[in-house]
Amino acid sequence: MRVSGSPSARFRPRDLVDVVVVGSGAAGGIVAKELATAGLTVVVLEQGPRLERQQFEHDEFKYFFRNGIVNDPERQPQTFAPTPDQQAKRGAGRLMYARLVGGGSVHFTANYWRFHEIDFVEASRHGSISGTGFADWPITYADLEPYYTKAEWELGVSGVPGPFDAPRSRAYPLPPMPVKASGVLFEEASRRLGLHPQPVPLAILSEPFGGRMACHHCGFCLGFGCEFGAKSATLYTVIPVAEATGRCEIRPQSYVRRIEIDERTGRATGVIYFDEQKIEQRQRTRSVVVCANGAETPRLLLMSRSNRFPDGLANSSGLVGKYLMFNGYCTAGGTFERLLNEWKSVTASRMIHDFYDADPARGFYGGGGIDARFAGYPMGFALGGVIGTLGPDMPTWGADYKRLLRESYSRTMYAACHTTSLPLAANAVSLDPTLKDDWGQPALRFTYQDHPDDLATMRFLQAKALAILEAAGARRAWADPVNPSTFAVHLLGTCRMGDDPRTSVVDRYNRTHDVRNLFLCDGSSFVTSGRGQPTCTIQALAYRAGEHIAQFARRGEI
Repeated sequence: MRVSGSPSARFRPRDLVDVVVVGSGAAGGIVAKELATAGLTVVVLEQGPRLERQQFEHDEFKYFFRNGIVNDPERQPQTFAPTPDQQAKRGAGRLMYARLVGGGSVHFTANYWRFHEIDFVEASRHGSISGTGFADWPITYADLEPYYTKAEWELGVSGVPGPFDAPRSRAYPLPPMPVKASGVLFEEASRRLGLHPQPVPLAILSEPFGGRMACHHCGFCLGFGCEFGAKSATLYTVIPVAEATGRCEIRPQSYVRRIEIDERTGRATGVIYFDEQKIEQRQRTRSVVVCANGAETPRLLLMSRSNRFPDGLANSSGLVGKYLMFNGYCTAGGTFERLLNEWKSVTASRMIHDFYDADPARGFYGGGGIDARFAGYPMGFALGGVIGTLGPDMPTWGADYKRLLRESYSRTMYAACHTTSLPLAANAVSLDPTLKDDWGQPALRFTYQDHPDDLATMRFLQAKALAILEAAGARRAWADPVNPSTFAVHLLGTCRMGDDPRTSVVDRYNRTHDVRNLFLCDGSSFVTSGRGQPTCTIQALAYRAGEHIAQFARRGEI
């Protein structure tokens, strides 16, 4: 998609606009573009700032240790407990998300896997799993396939179909990114083990596309904005298109605290937010689309309770905030004799999906993918734990530690495992009863405990990853500990999609069952977790939802 234009629309809070979109990230940017190009007036409220390309920095300390472009736990604290009956503690866990125009699409790794056909119908295939909310989606892969294709071609994705990919109507618009040293080792070792490696599909341009330049291989993808605009963030792609219509305003530094409802009709009528000076404003609107992520979307609904919706907006099912899913993540590491220089270029260039599907013969539910990736940035590598650890029994101080870092950083790679998470009702986002954020609003509270099958899946994939590194000839290979999850960036399932209002929050078009002019479109609508790379599916859903919301508007149904 060729982008052009500059911000042109300006609305006053008292102006009645057709749509307010809450959040400008992977989904919100697409929804805004779809609706503005369909002729609707749109205001996008983004809690973070707007940064231009030249403002992004290669500053690991600022971005990873000072929360440069993500939510700051000091200003937006969270509390965590493994189970609902335990006392939630501040700082015990963290749900992290990007906080700027473009959202997570600015700082994500850019892995861009489609779901497989099985992801939408696993409950029918495998049966129910006791104690979980394991269910089929109300839509199928075939329903979403045209929107996967639209996302890849409008945003710009580099790749080639792999042996386990679901059917597609069109090839990727760009060839794969060049293979890295880790990818060569991973590919050769995987083939020796009888596996089927393939290039990682990435939302990064391998060639110039749509007026944007190709990747410069600077190495600062994961956690950073792209100063070249080669990462296909909504900031560089669809948001400029939306603005160029003259019908869309992106309003940064706008922290939404409540969606207003007409108590008589039950319709959304406005959005209350704090501006940059923390002054409360109210934007009038005919409809609202919340694209705030799988943590902040349910939090906003719970903060919007009223006489008509005493348990939270659109929460007649009681499921707003429930069934939080993370995706499992674990790693195996390997250090090699020769220099790999993994700090160059994209994070990952080769992967396998041989173990994507669940297999009852394993004795547990779950599956996933494994990719070969870099060793992280220098400070994170030295401290251990950002991508993976330095392995067991390694020195952590003194001359031996310095020697380890000097010799290992450019010779180390990781095989990262991305796995399923089962939906459990006890894993949930709610409001902390006492702790407030910097705006005086209830802090986010979350509970999360991995299902035993999730931990078993991580250990199963990790053993496969370790075998690949050993087959690749690592002089030292290790498996990092698989620990209970307390941190996540993939925030899924908290306002699940379904046909039955008793067991879901939104319908198959991302419209809430309870409020006909309120839509939710982000990872919160997921019914199952997929295998660790949700952005492609979030964006396909956003294109689909945007198309249908525009149709509803034309028919006077919102």
